[in-house]
Amino acid sequence: MKVVEGKNSNINTAPCILQICHCYYEPFLDCARQYAVLFKDTPYKVVTVFLSGEPDPAVAEKACSDEVIFLGYKSKQLSGLKLGIIKKIRQLAKQYNFVACIAHRAKPTYVAAMATNLPILSIRHSFGDFDRPGRRLLVNLFKSRLTLLAVSNAVRDEIREKLPDWPQEQIQTLYNRINVDLVKSELLTTQEAREKLHLPLNDWIIGSVGRIHPDKDPQTLIRGFAKALPSLPDNAKLCFIGKGRLEAELKTLVQELNINDNVLFLGPIPEARRYFKAFDVFALSSDREPFGMVFLEAMAAELPIICTDCGGGAEIIEGVGELFKFRDIQALSDALINTASVENSKANNQAINSRLETYFSDSAVKTAFWTNPRISKLLKA
Repeated sequence: MKVVEGKNSNINTAPCILQICHCYYEPFLDCARQYAVLFKDTPYKVVTVFLSGEPDPAVAEKACSDEVIFLGYKSKQLSGLKLGIIKKIRQLAKQYNFVACIAHRAKPTYVAAMATNLPILSIRHSFGDFDRPGRRLLVNLFKSRLTLLAVSNAVRDEIREKLPDWPQEQIQTLYNRINVDLVKSELLTTQEAREKLHLPLNDWIIGSVGRIHPDKDPQTLIRGFAKALPSLPDNAKLCFIGKGRLEAELKTLVQELNINDNVLFLGPIPEARRYFKAFDVFALSSDREPFGMVFLEAMAAELPIICTDCGGGAEIIEGVGELFKFRDIQALSDALINTASVENSKANNQAINSRLETYFSDSAVKTAFWTNPRISKLLKA
């Protein structure tokens, strides 16, 4: 067990929040940050535990916690009963004045429930979390101590359907969010971003960022782009940032559609959000996006956004973006053509910024968190 000390000498006597994360790979390192900063300037101190991953001071810094603990397990060691992990968390619980636990996803929730008697805020990041009977049984066993916080209303509603006997106040939404000022300050200019990505300055570029994976349905995005291409600017390009098992298949599709010169696969790029101003439009054709942090990053760059009318993405860009029905190639084509023909007005930029600040900023969600009656009662010191 490796501990990175925080800056607060009174952490052992202050009321503390135990935060348990499966790992610190993105996006879960930022998820840890998002919840840690909720307690900034409050009486509470946050102790974040990463179950897997080697100790890393840079990770500890980004977690924004008062103390960070790395248990150092390998991912394959987290399967089964996890008795060793439970024992270590139980030992930690004796060393701090924990008053509540934040557990991200199923395994940390299980560990927290078995190792402590704390009230638990279980953060649910995905669809299908309760498809398995075993997971439904687990949360029902610890129902009295659990509050399930979904990252979107779409995820929340699915959970409520799977757990029909639960009171609605125990299954709520708390949106993911970003530090808006920080994300904006890190953005490269259009010229800088295009130069680093080796993209021509005069091209009209549609960007898509994320895993090249079936649940992102990139085939529809390519087919919709190909259909719209004759009506798009002459220098239109579709650029994918990311990697995944569909890449070879997509390159074959691009060849079949004879658009090789118009579709670029840029591969994985560290801190990709810094390059968003390289794009003229951001588009994502996901099947069931639980939330979609990339939408917030695109909004921070004041980009027009096109996405499927399902999942968390539709909630995020409501009123400020273009929606199309899942796998509707014609509707996607129309949305691309419409976006290309309309200048991204200053008024629309203001609307994008307003929605981002009002619903998806650290400050907005912190207010929502602390004014939530159930959470306020749970954390009343």
